[in-house]
This record gives sequence, structure tokens and C-alpha cells, in this order.
Amino acid sequence: MTDKVITRFAPSPTGFLHIGNARTALFNWALAKSMGGEMLLRIEDTDRERSTDEAIAAIISGMDWLGLDYAGDPIYQSKNIDRHTEVALQLLAEGKAYKCYATPEELTEMREKAKAEGRPMVYDRRWRDRPEGDAPVGAPYVVRVKAPTEGQIVVHDKVQGDVTFKAENLDDFVILRSDGTPTYLLAVVVDDHDMGVTHIMRGDDHLVNSARQITIYNSMGWDIPVMAHTPLIHGPDGAKLSKRHGALGVEDYRRMGYLPETIRNYFARLGWAHGDDEIFSSDQFVEWFSFAGLNKGASRIDFAKLENMNAHYIKTCDDSRLYDLMVALAEELNDEFALNGLKGHADTVKAALPALKTRAKTIVELVKSAEFIYPARPLEFEEKAKAAIEGDALEILRSVEPVLEGLNDWSHDGIDAALRAFAESQDLKFGKVAQPLRAAVTAKNASPGCFDVLLLLGRDETLSRLRETTAV
Repeated sequence: MTDKVITRFAPSPTGFLHIGNARTALFNWALAKSMGGEMLLRIEDTDRERSTDEAIAAIISGMDWLGLDYAGDPIYQSKNIDRHTEVALQLLAEGKAYKCYATPEELTEMREKAKAEGRPMVYDRRWRDRPEGDAPVGAPYVVRVKAPTEGQIVVHDKVQGDVTFKAENLDDFVILRSDGTPTYLLAVVVDDHDMGVTHIMRGDDHLVNSARQITIYNSMGWDIPVMAHTPLIHGPDGAKLSKRHGALGVEDYRRMGYLPETIRNYFARLGWAHGDDEIFSSDQFVEWFSFAGLNKGASRIDFAKLENMNAHYIKTCDDSRLYDLMVALAEELNDEFALNGLKGHADTVKAALPALKTRAKTIVELVKSAEFIYPARPLEFEEKAKAAIEGDALEILRSVEPVLEGLNDWSHDGIDAALRAFAESQDLKFGKVAQPLRAAVTAKNASPGCFDVLLLLGRDETLSRLRETTAV
């Protein structure tokens, strides 16, 4: 085995990049980086019927968005089928595997008998030691590995500890199907060996697979990689994360307005810990990462915590980058109104971001909050904003309109002085003037403060909107 640490992320391209798989990639990436090694990306596309180019593109795009770099180009498992078959035939030639002619009917009978006896189905090895002469002429067969029939198989796991399986519960599994194609259990071992993978980190639902695959490693005389099986991510209710819990794919989180650093940080904390640290950079994550920090138990996703963490990263994000993220999201969501507004008022939007980003939990909210800069006309008022300009408030707005029209010093201090003088002359609290004025020109319940809004919009736009509102 090489001295260089090599991990791999090996998704099946049958759909989107599941957030649970993305966390597996994150852990493999951090492990490799922390130990001075590298991570490889292997696309396990041997299921040609279910594998799609769109899914492959989604996986690669998701990895790029998360900032999880890998060494070299993606490796496609389907291109290694001849090598997988070569290993199966080698095991067959060496007497470490055998041809099995059990019919579908016989396998069904075994399955039904096991079910009736309340035990898992285990192939009864009926063709394991039979002479070749017993084989029915021209009948289809599969190739099964000769697994140990007694004793134990131990998976030395860096997360779960030593996990022991009784050999009698692990049957002679198929490594070559009747059509000559290799199975997953074989292909993964061959690829990991040929790629020089030293550390395998994946979900704990693969523990039984690892026990079986150890048989192939031992039969071939290959070194067994270091193994670590991490618990799956559960929903808030403790059940395995599924569609009913909401977003499952990495692209879902991107479209919902989460930053990649939020996803890296939050999902790193689901199943791994460094003391009580909650918010940390990717560099810190790599520096601190170790098997010792991985949890044995499943973690529950908390969407409120995820949002709060995203709000933190938005507040600390560079304004130019935030603007680019807003435009990119509007493009991805095909929101022409927002896209035209963001691009047509780029300078104003960027100037508003220091105030806007303190309130936003997602990029979607940030885009929405910027709409007051480029609203549809006539203004469409939110309910609370509409209520803020009714009754006495409307009369106050009509009275303050000429004050603003006559104001030449359109600066923070100039606007402040004029509005405060007006409020005092009318024996009003300042808020009775500022709040309806802000609502009148934004049509929003939430927006930056009154002075910020008026400065961002400028004198002409402010007066245009104010006249529109007071003309009712």
C-alpha cells in the first residue's frame, strides 16, 4: 500500500447529488487534505439504464459549487468492466470462486424458506463443491466468490470500532452475473485497489458490504484499506432523511439561497465535532479533522440552525460577491424581473447591501429585499406597508412632500434635519414621519432605515414614488 493517503468519493449517477453523499465527499476531502493526500472522484455508472449524463453533470457541478476539489479527472467505473471481469475469472481459475447454476426458481424457494423461518436469505452454496461434470450443458450461470464458511469476519472501523460478522451469515455472493457483467461488490474492490485507495470513508449502511468485500481483498492477496463508516443523516423527526423532510440535493440548497461555505460548515458538524466549535472555516475544518471527532450515532438536521448559520455567512460575505450570487441565483431561477432589476441598478443594489445583508438568512431573501430598488410600477404594497400609510399617516405624507421637494441638500444630515424640523413643527414623534415615509417609497414592510432608503433611491426617484403614493 502506498504511503500517500488516497481517498475517494464514488457516487452513482442516478439522480441529483444527495446532501448525505455530499457530506461523505466532504469528509473524504477533509481526511485527504488533513493527511497531505488527495481525493479521487469515481463515477459508478455501471447501471447503464439508470445512469444519466444529467446526473453526472449535477454531481460534478455540485462538487465544484461546494469547493471540494479532487485529483485528476473523474474516473468512470463503466470503463473498467474488462478489468473487473479479469479479476473474477482469475478468482475462478484459482478455485477461489465457482460457477453457480442455481435457477431462479431454486433461489425463490430458498428465499421463501428463509422468510418462513424468520431469517435472512443466505444462498445454500449448493454448487460450491460440485464437480464441473454436474453442470447442465448450455445452462446460464453466475460466478460466486468462495466466502469463509466458519469463523468471523471483522471490519476494523475507525468510527464504529471492530464490527464482527459471523461467516455463516454472509453467503457466497455473486461477483459475475449470468450475462457476464461484474457486480457492484466486485467492481468497487477492484477499482479501489487499482486506484490505490488507502482510506475508504462511506455511510454505515455499507458495513455489510465491507465485510463481504474483505473476502475479495483476502482472496486476491490485496491490502485492505483503512475503513470508516459514518452514520447517516436523519431528519428533525429522527427518521432517515427523505423527500418529506424537504431539500435533499445540493442544487436544492443552492437554489434556496445557501452559501457553499454554510453547507460545508453545517454538514461538517453533522457527524463530526471539534469541541464546542460551531462556526469555522474550511481551512480550520481540514486542520482539525480526524477520525476521533466523528460520531457513532446518527445526526439530525436542524433547518433553523442551518438558516442562522447561513445568515452569519451572508453578513460576513464580501458585497461584490453577494451581488454576483444574487445575479447567479436570479438567472438559475429564471427570475427575469429580479435579473433585470439587479443588472439595471447594480450600483444601487451594491450600495444597499451593507444594510440589506444584516437581515437576510438566504440569498433568496436578499434578492427579495432588494426589490424596493427596482419595484414594478405602480407600486404594489405589502399588507403591513399599506397599513402604515393609511389614515393620518397619509396626511402626514402629503404634508412632508413639499418639504422634500424644497430640500436642496439631499444628504443624510440634510434629510435628517429637514424631517426632524417638520416633525417638531407638527408636534409629531420622529417615527410617525419616518416609518410611513419609508413604507411609502419602498412598498415594503422591511427595508433599510428611512435615511438609507432615501439616499439610495435619490431625490428624483423618492419624490416620484411619494407623489404616486399620495395621489390616491
